[in-house]
Amino acid sequence: MAEIVRMPKLSDTMVEGVVAEWHKSIGDAVSSGDLLAEIETDKATMEFESFYDGVLLHIGVDKGATAPVNDILAIIGEKDEDVKKILAEEVANLPEEKSVSSKEEVKAESKPDLKISEPVSTKVEVAVNIAPTYSDSPISETIKASPLAKKLAEDRGINLNQIKGSGEGGRIIKRDIDNYQGGLTSFIGVESYAEEPVSQMRKIIAQRLGESKFSAPHFYLTIEVDMDNAISARNSINNAIAPQKISFNDMVIKTSAAALKKHPKVNSSWLGDKIRYNSHVHIGVAVAVDEGLLVPVIRFADGKSLTQIGAEVKDFAGKARDKKLQPEDWEGNTFTISNLGMFGIEEFTAIINPPDACILAIGGIVQKPVVKNNQVVIGNTMKVTLSCDHRVVDGVVGSSFLQTFKNYLENPVVFLAANNI
Repeated sequence: MAEIVRMPKLSDTMVEGVVAEWHKSIGDAVSSGDLLAEIETDKATMEFESFYDGVLLHIGVDKGATAPVNDILAIIGEKDEDVKKILAEEVANLPEEKSVSSKEEVKAESKPDLKISEPVSTKVEVAVNIAPTYSDSPISETIKASPLAKKLAEDRGINLNQIKGSGEGGRIIKRDIDNYQGGLTSFIGVESYAEEPVSQMRKIIAQRLGESKFSAPHFYLTIEVDMDNAISARNSINNAIAPQKISFNDMVIKTSAAALKKHPKVNSSWLGDKIRYNSHVHIGVAVAVDEGLLVPVIRFADGKSLTQIGAEVKDFAGKARDKKLQPEDWEGNTFTISNLGMFGIEEFTAIINPPDACILAIGGIVQKPVVKNNQVVIGNTMKVTLSCDHRVVDGVVGSSFLQTFKNYLENPVVFLAANNI
């Protein structure tokens, strides 16, 4: 008996998927556990295995095409089974308001052409002013021009052959030299562009961040941290544990986790009719990939050492670039950190990553004059900005969190000793 394989829901936010690759063709034998296809979700490209034995009779979604969750992905059954009958029964079971034609329209809309369009070129003819032509050649005696006009033309490097005289008999006079703006010529320019379809990941990023920005009332708190002690502490730690070096980002994650334990109202979520205050600390770390941002989660970050955090971040970054992250890797965050300091960004604001109530934007470490012990010296500072959902976090609560974060990072030896790091 034929079995219908439907587009699976591979993540909590997935509403449609793209078939990145088919590993079986129509007519191929399929066994349970065989790799059937690769499905691109909003977070990653994941391998999809068959649950059935038989022959692949029908492919419902071509390679590169999109289909909603639960649409027919494929049909597996015995050879020579009537696929048309199965598809007709599927259409017949649709709600009455959905006709066969509307079914086909939905499928057509879910299968965009994912080929990058060829650059489009358009010739545009533009008239532009060209600077006067400078010439060392003597002025032709056949050109009618007043002595003054000839002298001015010579001084200004103007070729009298390019000027139409307004004097008697077409004679060039001073007025013509003074009014000369250069000749007009034609310039052929080319307009070009390339377009590519929006990936499934980018679609969901746009949707979720748009919803966050326009539904959650954001406000922003910025504080500057003295990083001199943090730099010294990191150097000492790395000299002691080389080659397992830690980064400033690892220190920021650990410091944030400790501060969140003291300020659970920041480690929270807006759930519509209630607010959830999380006792556990799961920190999402924004990782840039070609198609946008992924946010893998460091679970129970408050209980992990700096080296454990560093190892997890490196592992997640590699998986994100290779599209190997699994749903459990990106779900469950209670707080998010976005760090652009390594790209030379000194200060920025970030959009809250649902369902979190806050996100911390980390800028780069900057050397500048600072006042210490009533003296101006060269110091190292870093600006961080907390984006808050005002439905959950008030200004005083967010400010208190940042003060704790600042105190911990400016006194890392005491902080790390207290946390057995």
